[in-house]
Amino acid sequence: MASAVERPDSAPEHCPGTQSDQAGKASACAGCPNQQICATGPKGPDPGIALVKDRYEYSHERKRRLQNVKNKILILSGKGGVGKSTVTALLSRALAVEDNERNVAVLDIDICGPSQPRVLGVLDEQVHQSGSGWSPVYVDDNLSLMSIGFLLSSPDDAIIWRGPKKNNLIKQFLSEVDWGKLDYLLIDTPPGTSDEHLSAVTYLSQANLTGAIIVTTPQEVALLDVRKEIDFCRKTKINILGVVENMAEFICPCCQKSAEIFKATTGGVKKMCEELDVPFLGSLPLDPKVTRSCDEGKNFFEEVPDSPVISVLQTIVKNITAKYG
Repeated sequence: MASAVERPDSAPEHCPGTQSDQAGKASACAGCPNQQICATGPKGPDPGIALVKDRYEYSHERKRRLQNVKNKILILSGKGGVGKSTVTALLSRALAVEDNERNVAVLDIDICGPSQPRVLGVLDEQVHQSGSGWSPVYVDDNLSLMSIGFLLSSPDDAIIWRGPKKNNLIKQFLSEVDWGKLDYLLIDTPPGTSDEHLSAVTYLSQANLTGAIIVTTPQEVALLDVRKEIDFCRKTKINILGVVENMAEFICPCCQKSAEIFKATTGGVKKMCEELDVPFLGSLPLDPKVTRSCDEGKNFFEEVPDSPVISVLQTIVKNITAKYG
């Protein structure tokens, strides 16, 4: 039989495991190609999980970073271009407008493409750091935002980072931002199921993650990726709060007539939700007036209060708050 030395791809027969204090030091580790890595690497579970969940020292009192955040919701999409970041901003505005006493925040962890500062109209703001941590930027009295976009010298700066650096920033956002008391924290993620998603799920696994809202468009090419996103949520034990169908139809800004842009060849989002047994939250139309307001960073509730998008948003928000209020 080949030994562990002759088979470098396999672990030693009596491997103590990477989490053990004897990792890289036990006699069974002799000759293993990973001996040095195991001996010098960190032992035990990722300390970032405890950092996000657990207490920290401030003014000689024990507090928790996220203990005062009632609902932590991931906003996911299977593919890019479905309007996930826009829907995140729309939902945050709607949640904040519906109840002035409700405190809402957005955490933008789309590290390579942070768009929330522009969509929420605070592109030129900067975050400040104090003894209690990073202070988020306030969009309104009851709506705040944290994004890497505030840390860049220019909005045109490219962020060329590997996974570990992204992971570390997400850990900082979740553990070092002084959110205060929040009713809802919406976490805007990049498309797909990549490092950012795994980091957020890992760090929030013991911090009472409420669940996820998935955004998609009606055409089959988008629904194929959404099915993967739903599978990701189930494998990582994320509660699916529901699916939002975005750009379900186009609203003409002149005549107000509607037209279908993306043909739902297989029955659309609602049928998919029925097949996969996930909640369907609603269908948002594409209104160019609302899109323009988001591009300009304006509050669309004030700019276009008669938009059909408003009524659908209010219904979605009521469904969410009725269950997670």
